[in-house]
Amino acid sequence: MLVIPAIDLKDGKCVRLRQGLMDDSTVYGDDPVSMAQRWVDAGARRLHLVDLNGAFAGTPVNGEAVTAIAKKFPQLPIQIGGGIRSIETIEHYLSAGVSYVIIGTKAVKEPEFIAEVCAKFPGHIIVGLDAKDGLVATDGWAEVSTTKATDLAKRFEQDGVSAIVYTDISRDGMMQGVNWEATVALAQASTIPVIASGGVTNMQDIHALKAVASKGILGAITGRAIYEGSLDLREAQHYCDQ
Repeated sequence: MLVIPAIDLKDGKCVRLRQGLMDDSTVYGDDPVSMAQRWVDAGARRLHLVDLNGAFAGTPVNGEAVTAIAKKFPQLPIQIGGGIRSIETIEHYLSAGVSYVIIGTKAVKEPEFIAEVCAKFPGHIIVGLDAKDGLVATDGWAEVSTTKATDLAKRFEQDGVSAIVYTDISRDGMMQGVNWEATVALAQASTIPVIASGGVTNMQDIHALKAVASKGILGAITGRAIYEGSLDLREAQHYCDQ
């Protein structure tokens, strides 16, 4: 199981939000490349980047920072989400050296787009499902739909999606612990590997996820916890490797 550091980009800076609220952000650094270096030095084997401005704008805003990180670490798998809603954007990121693009809002609103891009870019598409009480939210979490996350996971099963990043919005950035039960339920709803996100706070969460990793959990994304020190990235990855 991978422990994946999150670098959330807002106005060119590294931040974390609480429950996805843009006006409730904490700035952790103004140099995304050096922040990426910090996590690489701590043993990260994949990075999770989010263009927060892009998620709300519906088009990439912090693309330069993403490209700079990909250029600096050409061997490191990088996944990027936020505002990716066109084939042109996917092409841009993949040609810049990013390994995976995460489709969120567009996957919910136009599920057929996923089949199209999985065929065009095999092995490079991840679906991001952000849910509140099991229902999928879109547009930077501003809208909650009536669609169940488990139903969407089943729908994408035949498309060739590499993974699903599943975020429990109510837990995200709140340091309240990961919702591993909902994560496992999603992992068991389809054959697509799931990456847990939202609320990964300490080693207790890592223990809980690793205990059920065989049910289809590929990794865990962590943000605020590693920035504020309640989780040590090197220790967490070492534990998962044992």
